[in-house]
Amino acid sequence: MHSLLERIKAGTLWDFHGGIHPADNKLQSSQSPVVDAGLPPRLIIPLRQHAGAAGDLLVQVGDKVKKGQPLTRYAKGRIVPVHASTSGTITEIGNHTVAHPSGLGDLCVILTPDGEDEWGERNGKPDYWNLERGELLERIQQAGVAGLGGAVFPTHSKLDGRGQLTEILIVNGLECEPYITTDDRLMQQYADEIMDGIRVLKHLLKPKLTLIGVEDNKPEAIEQLTRHAIDEDVLVKTVPTKYPSGGAKQTIELLTGRQVPKGGRAVDIGIMVLNVATVFAIKRAIIDGEPLIERIVTLTGDSFKKPGNAWVRLGTPVRWLLQRFELQPEAEQRVIMGGPMMGFTLPHAMVPVVKATNCLLAPTQAELPAPGPEQPCIRCSACADACPATLLPQELYWYSRAKEYDKAEKLNLMDCIECGACAWVCPSEIPLVQYYKIAKDDIREARAEAEKAERAKQRFEAKQARFEREKAAREARHAEAAAQRRQTMTAAGGEDPVAAALARIKAKQDAPITAIAATAEGLPDNSAVIAAREARKREAEARRAAKLAESANSDTAAAAPQSAEAVDPASDPKKAAIAAALARAKAKKAAQAGDSAEPVTAEAVAAPAVVDAAQQKAEVDPKKAAIAAAIARAKAKKAEANGEPVSTANSAVADAGSQGDAPSAASEAVDPKKAAIAAAIARAKAKKAAQQSDSAEGDLTATAGTSESAATQNDAPSAASEAVDPKKAAIAAAIARAKAKKLAQQGESAGAEGAQSEPTASEETRDVAVAKSEVTTSHSDTAASEAVAPKKAAIAAAIARAKAKKLAQQSASTSAEVENAGAEVESAGTQVESAGAEGERALAEPMQTDAASSEQPLAVAEAPEASAPAADAPVDPKKAAIAAAVARAKAKKLAAEAARAAETAAEDAPSADRTTTR
Repeated sequence: MHSLLERIKAGTLWDFHGGIHPADNKLQSSQSPVVDAGLPPRLIIPLRQHAGAAGDLLVQVGDKVKKGQPLTRYAKGRIVPVHASTSGTITEIGNHTVAHPSGLGDLCVILTPDGEDEWGERNGKPDYWNLERGELLERIQQAGVAGLGGAVFPTHSKLDGRGQLTEILIVNGLECEPYITTDDRLMQQYADEIMDGIRVLKHLLKPKLTLIGVEDNKPEAIEQLTRHAIDEDVLVKTVPTKYPSGGAKQTIELLTGRQVPKGGRAVDIGIMVLNVATVFAIKRAIIDGEPLIERIVTLTGDSFKKPGNAWVRLGTPVRWLLQRFELQPEAEQRVIMGGPMMGFTLPHAMVPVVKATNCLLAPTQAELPAPGPEQPCIRCSACADACPATLLPQELYWYSRAKEYDKAEKLNLMDCIECGACAWVCPSEIPLVQYYKIAKDDIREARAEAEKAERAKQRFEAKQARFEREKAAREARHAEAAAQRRQTMTAAGGEDPVAAALARIKAKQDAPITAIAATAEGLPDNSAVIAAREARKREAEARRAAKLAESANSDTAAAAPQSAEAVDPASDPKKAAIAAALARAKAKKAAQAGDSAEPVTAEAVAAPAVVDAAQQKAEVDPKKAAIAAAIARAKAKKAEANGEPVSTANSAVADAGSQGDAPSAASEAVDPKKAAIAAAIARAKAKKAAQQSDSAEGDLTATAGTSESAATQNDAPSAASEAVDPKKAAIAAAIARAKAKKLAQQGESAGAEGAQSEPTASEETRDVAVAKSEVTTSHSDTAASEAVAPKKAAIAAAIARAKAKKLAQQSASTSAEVENAGAEVESAGTQVESAGAEGERALAEPMQTDAASSEQPLAVAEAPEASAPAADAPVDPKKAAIAAAVARAKAKKLAAEAARAAETAAEDAPSADRTTTR
C-alpha cells in the first residue's frame, strides 16, 4: 500500500476496460451559476427516497411543521428519515406516483407551504472533532443523508462497519454522464464547503490519503478545488474524459489501479468512494445542523428556453419546475430524469423531485432521437468491447431473454453497473440494459423468496426443536413422577396402578382373537357373550343381596339380646308356670266355643281328600303341619276322656302328627314370629283365667303338675329354637297388658263362670300344654307322665292374680296403644278359639291309629295361621320397647311378692300330687 500511495502521489493514473466517448453536451448548463428554484405551492414528499425501508410517520394530516422538521422516524439499519422542505401544513398523506422506472406509486406526505420558510431547531457542531464516531454517524443519519450520485445508499451505513479500515478516501467528482453538470457547478461554487466535508470525513475515517477525482472537461471546478485543497494529504486528480469513468469501480481503477473483487465492495480493499454532493450534504448536516431537504438539479435540453442548475426543494413537482424554467414542449415531449445513458422517462410531469434526482432532461426529437426497432443480434462483440465490467453482454442477453437466470448468474450478471455502454454501441439497437434490469429484478425477487422460505424453515425447525425439548422435558417429568409413584407403592407394599393397567392392556392386546361362530343364517353367534353377561349380572345381584342380608343380620343381632330377655320362657321357671296357666285358660275358652267350630272342622277334614298327597307334601309348611297335628291329638284325647266319639279324620291327623312330629321338629326350626304370637295369646288368656279362678284354686293346683311337666320339657327346645323379633315381642307384651286390663273389668262375672267350669278347664289346659310341648320338643307320643309340684302351681296362680290386679292400674299414657293391641288380640283369640272348637268337634269321630302320613295336617294348620296377622300390626318400636321394659320390671316385683305368698298357697293346695298320663 505504501508503494501504491507513492505512485499515486507521483501522479500515476490507470485505465479501465472498455468505455465509450459520447457527446457530453455539458456546456448548455455549466456556464450559468446555480439559482434557487423557489417554493412551489405544493410539495409531494415520498417517505422512501433511499435504498432501504421507510421510517414510521411522525406527523398527521393537519399538523403544522417547520422547515427541516423530521416527518419520519429513523431506526437502526438502512432507515433514514425525510424532512419538511419548508414550513407549512400537512394537508394529505397517501399514495402518489414517484420517481421510479416502474411508474408506480408510494406513500407520500403532501405539504402546503405557508410562505414563511421558517426553520425548525438546528443543532450544528462546528467543533465536530470533539464528537465521537458514533455521534457523528448518528447525526449523519438524522439528517437523512444518502448517496447523491445515483445509488442513494444510506451514507451512515456505508461509513459504519468496516469504514474505519479506510486507507484511501476518494471524492468522486468525475460526473461522466452527458448533459449533467450538478457536480461541476457544485465544485465551482462551493469548493470550500466541500473541503469542510472532506475534513469531517477525514476525522471520521482517518484515511492515509484523500483523492478528489475530476474529469478534464471541468477546468473551472479543478481550479477551485485545487485552490481550496490546502491539506497535504488531499490531492485533486484530473482524469481523461471517458464514459463511465464516474462509476465507483471504474473510478477506483482509474485513480488507484486496483479492482474491486467480484461480489465485494470497495471498502474490502481499504477504499471509500463518496460523491462530491454527498460530501457537501455531510458538511451541512454536521457543521450547520441542516438536514438534506434540497439539492442541485440540472435542467437541460433544447426544449428549455433557459437551461441551467438550480437548488430544488425535495418534493417539488417536476411540472412546476418545467414551467419555472420555461420549458417549450413539442409534440410527444419526453422528460428524462437522469442522463441519456442511465436515466428513465417519466410517466407524467406530476412526479416529485427526490434525493436521487440530479437532472431533468427535456430533449427534442432531433437532439435525442428515440431508439429504433430492435433487430436480431449479429454477434459483432461490440458490446463486449465497450463493457467496463469486462462481461459478455451478448451471452447475458440470450440467457436473460430466455429467463435462464442461473446461467446468467454464472456469467456475473449481478456485476453489471447498468451504464448502457453496450446498448449505446449495439448496431441492432437492442435495449440490452432493459433485459439485464428485468433479469436482475427477477433474481432479486427469487432470492428474497428463497430467503423468506429459509427464514420460515428456520423458524419451523426452531419450533420443532422447541417442541421436542418440551416433549422430552415433559416425558422426563412423567418418568420421574412414575418412578416416585412406583417407589412409594413399593415401599407401601402395594402395586403401581399405572403399571398394572398397562400390563392388563398389553395382555389384552397380546391375547389371541377368538373367532366368532356364525349361525345358519350367516349372522354372528353371540350366545357365549350373552351368557357371560347374564352370569355377571347374576353375580352382581348375588353380591347386592349378600350385602343387604349382612346389614339386616347385623341389625337383628344388635336387637336380639333385648328380645331374648323379654320373651325367652326357658330362662325363668316362673314364666313357664305362667305360660301353663295361659294354656289352660285357652283350653277352657275353646271348650265353650265348640259348637261354632263344627263347619270349619268339616271343611278342614274334607280338604286333604281333594289335594293330591304328593303335592301336599311338597307345598305344606312342616311347622304348620306339626302344630296342627299337635292340636288335633290334644283335642282327640280330650274327647276320649269325656267319652265322646273320635272321628277317623282327626285320629288320622293325630297319628300322622305323632309319626311326623319327630322328623319335622328335628329338621325344621319353629317360626319365631308365630311362636311369639302364640306366647302372647297364651299370656292374655292366662290373665283372663286368673281373674276367673278364685273359686277353683284347688283344681289349678292339681292340674299344675301336668302343665309344669309339659313346660319343663318345653324349656330346652324353646331356648334353642326361638329367636323372636324384638318389635313383635314388644307387641305381645302390650297385647297382654291390654287384655289383662279388659279382663280385670270383667272380674266378678268371670269368677262364677270359672267355679262351674273348673274341672273342664283343668283338663283342657293340660291337653293344650301337652300339645304345645309336642310341637316344640319333637319327642314321641309315648313319653311318660311327669309329676308336678303343688308349690309351683300355687305360686303361678298367685303371680297371675297379682299381675292382673297390678296391670289394671296402668297409666293413661299407654291406653290408646293398649286398646289397639287388645283389639288385635281379640281377633287372634277368636281365631284360635274357632280352631279349638273345630278340633273338639273332630274328636267326636272314631280315632284311627294307622292314618295317612304327615301331609294331611294342612287343613288343621289353618287355625294357627289365622293368628299370624296379629303380629304384623305396625307398632312404634320405641314405645313397644318401653312397654316391654315396664312389664319386665313389674314381673320382677310380683315375683318377690309371690315368694311371701308361697307358704299360704302351699297350705291350701291338696296333700297329694296329681299325675296325668298322656
